[in-house]
Amino acid sequence: VIAAGGIATGQQMLSAFALGASGVQMGSRFVATEEASSHLAFKQAVIAAGEGDTMLMMKKTVPVRLLKNHFFEQIAAAEAQGADADTLKGILGRGRAKKGMFEGDMQEGELEIGQAASLINAVLPAASVVAEVWNEFLATKSALCNCM
Repeated sequence: VIAAGGIATGQQMLSAFALGASGVQMGSRFVATEEASSHLAFKQAVIAAGEGDTMLMMKKTVPVRLLKNHFFEQIAAAEAQGADADTLKGILGRGRAKKGMFEGDMQEGELEIGQAASLINAVLPAASVVAEVWNEFLATKSALCNCM
């Protein structure tokens, strides 16, 4: 079992292993790395995000968690009015994710990111993220083993 979703720290990784996972997948955590192909404006929005700045939307099509922006507001209004899947797909259109996450249109683009966004505080090299998460994992494991 590979655990995914909401994992951005070594503590969370250890928790997943304690629950029986053999590995973890960290998507959001690596969006804000120097090597990621996402636009700098999107990376900056991710590191600025706090708790409650994302919401699960488009449940009638393909559920996705979004940062709040003008596009998000359009989707939220349509869903509140009971929009069907075809209406939501029409609002989504083509290339909306590319427009936001890769071209940096922070108002009209789709800004997909997980709940872990609120735990991401800096754009770092991927190697630094791996080292940080691994060191947190080891420190948490050591602290847990020493207190039992």
